[in-house]
Amino acid sequence: MVYVSRKEHFNAAHRLYNLSWSEVKNREVFGPCANVNWHGHNFELIVTVKGKPDPDTGFVIDLKVLGDIIKQEVIEKVDHKNLNLDVDFMQGKMASCEIFVMEIWKILAPKISAVSATAKLHSLQLYETQKNFVEYFGEE
Repeated sequence: MVYVSRKEHFNAAHRLYNLSWSEVKNREVFGPCANVNWHGHNFELIVTVKGKPDPDTGFVIDLKVLGDIIKQEVIEKVDHKNLNLDVDFMQGKMASCEIFVMEIWKILAPKISAVSATAKLHSLQLYETQKNFVEYFGEE
């Protein structure tokens, strides 16, 4: 089994806020991330695909094809957007990195499987800051 990864970068704003809580409780739990005027990050998304290399190409997946999928299906929808307001697949969901990465998985996994008989999405790493990131393997 070989693992190949592609890194993409995007900028987005969001607000962590639970509608069923008071403004005070939201500030207590989420701190500055509950800012009514949003806050933003320079995100990095690392997509790792696993599989056996194709005997004809030597590729697990063509990285140009993988890059195109990531850009079309995710980056173009989230770059310079407000995750709470502008991103269709985040509507009605808490805009935490944990929820966000799970929603990205739902988009990418079937697209990757559709372009390769052997490649599968293995993991996603979503860096919110240089110090904070989440990793997801498709398990719920």
